[in-house]
Amino acid sequence: MATVHNLEFRDPQGRLAAAPATAPEPPVAPGGELRDMQGEKMVLNMGPSHPATHGVLRIVLELDGEIITRAEPDVGYLHRGDEKIAENMTYTQFIPYTDRLDYLAPLANNVAYALAVEKLHGIDKDLPPRCQYIRVICCELARISAHLLGLGAFAMDVGALTVFLHTFTEREKIYNLIESLTGARFTTTYTRIGGVARDLPPGWVEQCRQFLHEVVVNFDESEKLLTRNRIFVDRTRNLGIISRADAIDYGLTGPNLRGSGVDFDMRKAHPYLVYDQLQFDVPVGSVGDCYDRYLVRMEEMRQSARILHQCLDQLPGGPVRIPNGKTVLPPKEKVLTSMEELIHQFILVTQGENAPPGEIYFGAENPKGELGFYINSKGGGTPHRLKIRAPSFVNLSILPHLLPGHMMSDTVSILGSLDFVMGECDR
Repeated sequence: MATVHNLEFRDPQGRLAAAPATAPEPPVAPGGELRDMQGEKMVLNMGPSHPATHGVLRIVLELDGEIITRAEPDVGYLHRGDEKIAENMTYTQFIPYTDRLDYLAPLANNVAYALAVEKLHGIDKDLPPRCQYIRVICCELARISAHLLGLGAFAMDVGALTVFLHTFTEREKIYNLIESLTGARFTTTYTRIGGVARDLPPGWVEQCRQFLHEVVVNFDESEKLLTRNRIFVDRTRNLGIISRADAIDYGLTGPNLRGSGVDFDMRKAHPYLVYDQLQFDVPVGSVGDCYDRYLVRMEEMRQSARILHQCLDQLPGGPVRIPNGKTVLPPKEKVLTSMEELIHQFILVTQGENAPPGEIYFGAENPKGELGFYINSKGGGTPHRLKIRAPSFVNLSILPHLLPGHMMSDTVSILGSLDFVMGECDR
């Protein structure tokens, strides 16, 4: 498997020059304890109402002057209870709730959940090829959209407002594509157990190709604005360094793990859908600082565009749902014209899919990392227990280890580089 080591500079002409692969240690005293410069410490609440926390995250900071000596993240302000809600709903009824997890990539959330339920039912290998390709297209569009927002917000946090405007211009084009495909822009609820809600509309493939040709230009422009920008580099390089060992120990996934040099991607390590039939590289960093995590996400968007081109070129014909009326909702036109499909529709809507007893876990490579669903079934149409592995929640667990030793102003850069969303933290 080819791996892109993406710790690089790009000059305005697009030429590459390798950046140093080593970094200084955080400012600590020789004995390992943070220096008590002023003898008196102050406790400061950062958030939950703070734009740089990207949502309702509260961090209790203990400061020795401007240096952080202790940091405790406090989550739970959204108090959603999604996992308990899922245990009182049919499997299909819970799909709209997955939109609200990482609400920057609802299409990818839908796919991950549907694949978990299909694995429980034993129908995950029966998905029609066209359905699988459409799901990959949804996941990669969601990845580009989420990374564009993360990049724009990160850049704005450290003072680069122009990049935010560039990235949101491209996100608007993605939302137009999503609206044409699903009928909604934000909370899509497009995936179904055993397939997708509807096929691609006429002309959609050509519109998507046009977007892909335009978005790569935006990637180049954003890199020119940031990659050699003195202010951005000074605020991100050699800052918030996560070692390879710490990234693994704290269970980080996604770009935050790969930025620390760990070559792990669920699409490669445990392929699902048709990812094993597609060509793409996994970018990794070598220092593990904020700058590495930025570079990894930039390259991931390019690889997603590469995947999308392949999917559009190889898109097969055929159905977009499994023809199994006892598990999969039948097409609406047949429900209105056939008594058998009407009965299946009624049973599935009122009682749910009759799942076999057992337990499964499925993890998918979402923009923020590994989004996993553990389902414990005792049979029937609702799960006995459902547990969500939210990547943002796990990624934030490293903050008490990562923040001490940095300046208080560095907190903004570090949080932006981790690119979390509180919707799935407070699931």
